Amino acid sequence: MKTFTKSALFLSWLIPMSFFAQTTVRGTVTDAENGQPIPGVNILVKGTTNGASSDFDGNYTLNGITNGDIILFSYVGFLIQEVTYSENDRIDIALQQDTATLEQVVVIGYGAARKKDLTGSVSTVTAEDFNTGNNVTPENLFNGRVAGVTINTGGSPAANSEIRIRGGASLNASNDPLIVVDGLPLNDPRDLANGARSILSTINPNDIESFSILKDASAAAIYGNRGANGVIIITTKKGKRKLQISFDTQTSITTVNNLVDVFSADEFRDFVSENFPDQTDLLGTANTDWQDAIYRDAFSSNFNLSVSGSLLKELPARVSVNRVDQEGLRLTSKFERTTTSLALNPRLLDGHLKIDMNANLNFEKNRFADGIEGTAINFDPTQPISDPTSPYGGFFEFLGENGFVANNVPLNPVSQLLNTRNIANVRRLYGNFKIDYKFHFLPELRAVLNVGLDNSETDRFLERSTSSPLGFNASQGEFLGVKTDTDLEAKNQLLDTYLAYNKSIGALNIQATGGYSYQKFEFEKFETNDQRKPTDVPERTINQDVVLIAYFLRTNLNFRDKYFLGGSIRRDGTSRFSEDNRFGYFPSVSAAWQISEENFLKDSSILSNLKIRGGYGITGQQDISAAGDFLERYRLGNPNSQYLLGGEAITIAQAQFRNEDIKWEEISEINIGLDYGLFNNRINGAIDIFRKESDDLLSLAPIADGANFSNQGFQNIGKFVTEGLEFSISADIVKRSYFNWNLNYNVTFIDREIERLAFGQDLLVGGIGGGTGNNIQIQRQGFAPNSFFTFAQVYDTNGNPVEGAYTDLNDDGIINQDDRYISGNSTPDVTMGFQSYLNYKNFDFSFSLRASLGNEIYNNVNSGRAQTGNVFRNVLNNIPTSVLETNFENTPDVILSDFYVEDASFLRMDNITLGYTLNDLMKGVSSLRIWGGVQNAFVITDYSGLDPEITNNGIDNTIFPRGRTFLFGINYNY
Repeated sequence: MKTFTKSALFLSWLIPMSFFAQTTVRGTVTDAENGQPIPGVNILVKGTTNGASSDFDGNYTLNGITNGDIILFSYVGFLIQEVTYSENDRIDIALQQDTATLEQVVVIGYGAARKKDLTGSVSTVTAEDFNTGNNVTPENLFNGRVAGVTINTGGSPAANSEIRIRGGASLNASNDPLIVVDGLPLNDPRDLANGARSILSTINPNDIESFSILKDASAAAIYGNRGANGVIIITTKKGKRKLQISFDTQTSITTVNNLVDVFSADEFRDFVSENFPDQTDLLGTANTDWQDAIYRDAFSSNFNLSVSGSLLKELPARVSVNRVDQEGLRLTSKFERTTTSLALNPRLLDGHLKIDMNANLNFEKNRFADGIEGTAINFDPTQPISDPTSPYGGFFEFLGENGFVANNVPLNPVSQLLNTRNIANVRRLYGNFKIDYKFHFLPELRAVLNVGLDNSETDRFLERSTSSPLGFNASQGEFLGVKTDTDLEAKNQLLDTYLAYNKSIGALNIQATGGYSYQKFEFEKFETNDQRKPTDVPERTINQDVVLIAYFLRTNLNFRDKYFLGGSIRRDGTSRFSEDNRFGYFPSVSAAWQISEENFLKDSSILSNLKIRGGYGITGQQDISAAGDFLERYRLGNPNSQYLLGGEAITIAQAQFRNEDIKWEEISEINIGLDYGLFNNRINGAIDIFRKESDDLLSLAPIADGANFSNQGFQNIGKFVTEGLEFSISADIVKRSYFNWNLNYNVTFIDREIERLAFGQDLLVGGIGGGTGNNIQIQRQGFAPNSFFTFAQVYDTNGNPVEGAYTDLNDDGIINQDDRYISGNSTPDVTMGFQSYLNYKNFDFSFSLRASLGNEIYNNVNSGRAQTGNVFRNVLNNIPTSVLETNFENTPDVILSDFYVEDASFLRMDNITLGYTLNDLMKGVSSLRIWGGVQNAFVITDYSGLDPEITNNGIDNTIFPRGRTFLFGINYNY
């Protein structure tokens, strides 16, 4: 009885104690869509202050839990999830994305971070923000959407884009940003220029999930020798656990919307009769618009199919196929691309082992069309396109007395296009294999191995018909045609290995990453030269391998989610420089204060986000075309340049330019920024102020006669400074279940100035047509790079320019080169982007505007052609009608007049799109969207030429025109 009593008393005490007993629960929080861990998830016991947060790998530990407690899991961009605790020691949660408020984790160099943790200037553009329209290449998905980033894309199909982040950092070295796809820095674009349209033209935009743009040095310094011009990190789409099928198709037609104003056939006859009465017998009877003749309405189609889902329980996968056929406005120009991609993303060993494999096999076929706009502008409009009596395939040509094409006359531009096949076939295999292992015995530590390959093979051939004037071999006296073949291979191999440590100690979170990077570039070219000329022999070019190695370390500290401190250092080496100058150190430091987390603002209903950032960093620049200028090198002559010595043919070896002292450009940058959000982030944006100094500039510069084996070469010659301010704002004007309207606006103010050049020397650059050896631009201390260098035009009392009359700026009574002055530059003072997205029920409407203010263009189309003296040169030539405004005849130095430097400010409507979505159309079909749109809808500008956006440093000497595109598309999702 005594024992029973004691037992009963013990049980009566144990039961309530077990009821109130507290325990610990652990688990991992992942994204339900892709299985990726989510760091920083708030985990809270409902109705209490007891909580925790997930670490960088999504792991959490929550203490003090009792049976029946409700645990809340919440994270910005995901739906809140509640779980009732029932004595489980582990609860794994897969959060569902809330597409209305999703805030992406930002991918940065060698890792990722929450946007709120960033201390540098980093902009992110995700799939839901991409530009609509005929975006054949990836960069146009975010054109105009990021402050400080300009993208200038030409008019040819899949044209190469000139991308500049904060204006670029160099004079003659590359100003292109580093492009990184899933951790793989891509090939040098110069290696692809002989076949592919651009470094990005073989990439399928439909495979892209997001872009992260690292703009300032504190963010880009982790890439050291590659980060001088900023970094664009592309993250591709990964496999989903749930089966998803997407099929997109679009067709478009592009039309020419602007031509150079030249005389029509009848106007030309009148002009010749009035000004050249002795040459009227050279006029023809036809009425030909030669510009219209070399263009066409261009059709294109784009089909994309992607399938995503789990092959096995732990093997999410995604497969996509894309086909693009795009005609160019210029006759015969065409771009074709077939891309295939595979992404496998298994998570093994209870999430400790992550494997990411991305493989892309892409085929690109380009038919290039000769740039013959200048010929079309000049060709006599009274002559026909065809001539049945012509020996040149029935095309009209100006013939000499011998019955062949006369000397120094323009050739029929239509014939040139139709009788030339210039085709490049490119096969590109690129991708990476990444292993990320979290140690079981030390889960705070991860080891990462990333290997990548980017291999391009190009077969390019040029064939000109035996009916083409360009196929006539004068030495043989017959039409042999032209046939050349070029084979190229560019290989890029990558090995990255690093350790990542993430540990929270109380309110302090420590993240550290350190590792090693190796990258090797190889390039080989084989050219047959003209196979139809017996004297031409093949040539093989093997460029010196470029090897880049680096050791890097980065540490980030986060205290109470309010105070952030980061720093990195990278030791880089490049084979482009000698051993004495091969290595450089590139450090950075940055800090941020999340003011809105302080008690005095935390509960504000107006100010939902306020963070101040500041950073300083140094990056390097070694990306020059000369890979071995520090070496002693010789070039062998080909068999056509041998010398006979004692009856024996001797091949001569010629010494090449050498500079043993060439070294890194060094770019240092300070950035101060402010991130803001109002009304629960319904309005948000950022302000950044920066100053960037480029020292030891790498540039092609003249060399004193006899001092080297060339009259110019790459040297470190000076310094220039870039300063600017960026402002961006995004606002949800209306946010309802059936009606949403979002606006985005950004503006950038920028100023660039050369501070120092070696010996204070001026460098003349910017070659122009219309004369021999003329340059219209200058590099000069105290002015912007590539400034226009001209004479000051004199005007009469009626405001008309006086031909050959210029201001004597130095008052010495003589007009000479000393009277030229800097009259402008092609860099805009202000760039802006504005986007609007509106959806009402099933309808959606969006548009995208861009503006550029304060930049100038040198109109070489007019300066080199719009003089009456150009009308008769062996034959009659058409000229721009702008000659009627100037009445210029043919003064040699007229091309150096500031009259031809024009304001190129513009406002361009890039895209307008209207769509309608049918939801739950049939079983299994989640949505079907039908849409139409206009690309390059209009441009407002005072520039008199075809287009105010010129990629050639602002010199307009005819371009491949941008047309207006009308689009229709269907998006199907299962």
